[in-house]
Amino acid sequence: MEEKPEKKKWSLKAILKEFVWMAVLVFVMANVISYLKKPDIQSEQLPRIKERLIDGKVFSTDLLEGKPLLVHFWATWCPTCKAEAGNIETLSNHFDVLSIAVKSGSDAELRTYMRERELTFNVLNDTERTYADTFAVGAFPTTYIFNGKGELVFTEVGYTSTIGLYLRMWWAQ
Repeated sequence: MEEKPEKKKWSLKAILKEFVWMAVLVFVMANVISYLKKPDIQSEQLPRIKERLIDGKVFSTDLLEGKPLLVHFWATWCPTCKAEAGNIETLSNHFDVLSIAVKSGSDAELRTYMRERELTFNVLNDTERTYADTFAVGAFPTTYIFNGKGELVFTEVGYTSTIGLYLRMWWAQ
């Protein structure tokens, strides 16, 4: 009679090891994909921006006084953007954030969208893709981080966690 090979038993240690390897693999793949989708912008210097936001306030890069800035392109029709909105909200409580909604309706529609989701971060309405074209945005969400000198230090295409964004902004200071 043939003996059957003994089945491998999964221990907590083996499961955790597999989980860590999978997390590392996902992290590496996400960064490779983000790098491949990275926009090819003409200048890696933050352009001067002085615009009225959907809440009526004026946002100006001239007032940043050497602080880093996160510029986040998104759209109301983008499912990944909806999932990431809470991360942007949290980050906006600690750092300067300019979010740019692209082809997402009127200012009134955006204000309603923000109110319904209890979001308060700065929103510039880019109805004609003016800024999206300036920043060579081809996919949503796309995030740029500029240091206090206005130099581009990080670009991300796709979802980014709160802690990932926070660490990148902290590093950009």
